[in-house]
Amino acid sequence: MDESPSAQTHPRIFTAPRTEISQNQGKFRIHFNLPGRAVPDHDDHGYGPLAMVVESFMDPGTLIRMHQHRNEEIISWVPESVMRHDDRQGNKLVTDSEHLLVMNAGSGFWHAEETLADDPPLRMLQIFVRPHSLDLEPNIQHEPIPDPVPNEWRHLFGPEDTDAPLYVRNDVDFYDCHLEDGATTTLPTRTGWDTYLYVFEGAVNAGEESIGYTESALVTGESDVSVTATEDSILVAFSINLDAPITRQGTIGR
Repeated sequence: MDESPSAQTHPRIFTAPRTEISQNQGKFRIHFNLPGRAVPDHDDHGYGPLAMVVESFMDPGTLIRMHQHRNEEIISWVPESVMRHDDRQGNKLVTDSEHLLVMNAGSGFWHAEETLADDPPLRMLQIFVRPHSLDLEPNIQHEPIPDPVPNEWRHLFGPEDTDAPLYVRNDVDFYDCHLEDGATTTLPTRTGWDTYLYVFEGAVNAGEESIGYTESALVTGESDVSVTATEDSILVAFSINLDAPITRQGTIGR
């Protein structure tokens, strides 16, 4: 009998507090959210192809110098402020609330990140997805995204050949939602996949669980789970195929 989380037919909600795993580099600070750690006895800090969700802070006038990533998909989600990207392919890109950036690092991709002195402080998520295969062709995607509709999930990336604006090379769908105080939505689901919820702003009730600012929950099973905001909230959610083939040789998102 399969006792893995994804084998449950009824939803189970495993909550996790704000992460205590962080690095402070002065003007650049990061907090590592590890979705697999939410599940007792799970033997992986990640959860299938979702390696980690990193909350990143950059003060105005911060430069992260040119560096390489390999064998990971890195997504930069910027709900406010701006993140400035430079790479060895000659791209100079600005990611903000109207754009999403996906680096499909593959066999190797060099880039730098920056905020200018007159930019506002930056708080964003950088999402690390494990690709299905090693040393894929490097690629970068920087696309406009649909305007958010209050209380509705917005599909921002997914596996190749889906209707999402951008893609990653494994079985992860990514959504965000601006949920108003008192409003209720249903977590995004796919048959046979699980869902990871992260509260970027605000607080919600998911099923019978309360999840606050920067807290998270991993939801397994195939029944719908209602999410109600107890204050104005910004949420992100990932639908994840735990059984997808994965690689674990990424520069950061191993």
